[in-house]
Amino acid sequence: MDQHIVYLSVGSNIGDKKKNLKHVIQLLRHHDQMAVLGVSSFYKTEPQNYTDQDWFVNAALKIGTPLTPDGLLGALKALEKDLDRDGKPFRFGPRIIDLDIIFYDDLILKTDHLEIPHPRMHERCFVLVPICDIGAQVNHPVLNLRSHELLEKLKKQEPQKVILLDEEA
Repeated sequence: MDQHIVYLSVGSNIGDKKKNLKHVIQLLRHHDQMAVLGVSSFYKTEPQNYTDQDWFVNAALKIGTPLTPDGLLGALKALEKDLDRDGKPFRFGPRIIDLDIIFYDDLILKTDHLEIPHPRMHERCFVLVPICDIGAQVNHPVLNLRSHELLEKLKKQEPQKVILLDEEA
């Protein structure tokens, strides 16, 4: 079975946010179709898009999986639903857990329900800072820039508040 290398962004801004992230990481570690290969530091980040909500705690994960992109998306959405029965109230709204596929090998994919690499990752410090902890050299297959280059470019344009928390997973 082929193992694909995938980078995920994980975030929470409801309840005990660090505990929520640690819990989903444990669930992924025990998932029979995923192996957690790396976990970034945890970061406190200000919300974007809809700003009238609590700050987030974000991290990035590097996983290995034999799942297809659609299979992985289905597994991640099932985990989100298990952890947050009510789901987020609206797009960019508060949530107990949010899992996004950022990179899947060097795949470029665009369907009605999934886009890889994540279409807005290069605009988000809360994604790039944790990704750079565990995958600074990962190349964005569309923009042809490494994660750390995307972060440096973004920091020059529009700095966003991303604060390192003193605790890791």
